[in-house]
Amino acid sequence: MQHAVGSPLPPPHQPGHGPAAGWSPAAHHPGPHHPGAHQGSAPVPPPPSAPGFVPAPVPPTPPHSQVPPAPQHSPGPVPDTTGHVPLPPGAPVGAPSTPPVAAPDPAGTTLAVLLIGPAGAGKTSVAKYWADHRRVPTAHISLDDVREWVRSGFADPQSGWNDHSEAQYRLARRTCGFAARNFLANGISCILDDAVFPDRPVVGLGGWKRHVGPGLLPVVLLPGLEIVLERNAERSGNRRLTDEEVARIHGRMAGWYGSGLPIIDNSQMDVPQTARVLDDVLARSVASPPPW
Repeated sequence: MQHAVGSPLPPPHQPGHGPAAGWSPAAHHPGPHHPGAHQGSAPVPPPPSAPGFVPAPVPPTPPHSQVPPAPQHSPGPVPDTTGHVPLPPGAPVGAPSTPPVAAPDPAGTTLAVLLIGPAGAGKTSVAKYWADHRRVPTAHISLDDVREWVRSGFADPQSGWNDHSEAQYRLARRTCGFAARNFLANGISCILDDAVFPDRPVVGLGGWKRHVGPGLLPVVLLPGLEIVLERNAERSGNRRLTDEEVARIHGRMAGWYGSGLPIIDNSQMDVPQTARVLDDVLARSVASPPPW
């Protein structure tokens, strides 16, 4: 009799319940009953031969010759089944052991990196160089480039920070995050750069985390104020800020010290050197992500 899948199995036989121990099929399927015949009685002699019948001689059995016993095979474990569907083992499944791995190589890993720093810190130059020299496909997503996609009606912060310019920054950040997720979903790393302030976590670091995902790795580029002023003086157009604005932004960026995020002081480094240090920092961040 089969039992439907999902129904409880019949309980196993216990001592004192059901068939007795030592039960054999012959006990339930007896042959023809002969009165007086009992198990263990002497064998019944063969019937007498017909007149004139001469039985063939039986060759003598050689001494010490025995018929080799038939090989005995122990029955295998009976699978616990319900109907025809085998059930999984009842033991809990152990957690897979994690093999020891070498130190992560960020140059060959798909990553999402957020490069933070004040104007003139070298974020864009380092991000482009880092993306150009990786062994895996990598995209550079610049917030300023995306923000300047708006041609007519562009809200330039140099003309005064207002709700309109704030809205365009928010829109540019969401667009960059959407692009980063698409790149990552297709196996392409990305590095983003933005002047994120530590005193505005909701629209800054927290916003990037919402837009890109919790696997985003933030790194701060923070050279000295003199270096930032020199680099800003080499800019032109709306990318160049006043010295007062650069100093104010740089002072606010100092709040990243003590935040737990990795900080690179690239005051005395060129772009290739900074990119190599960035790889070292990312290797540590991949092994132990910073709390943010």
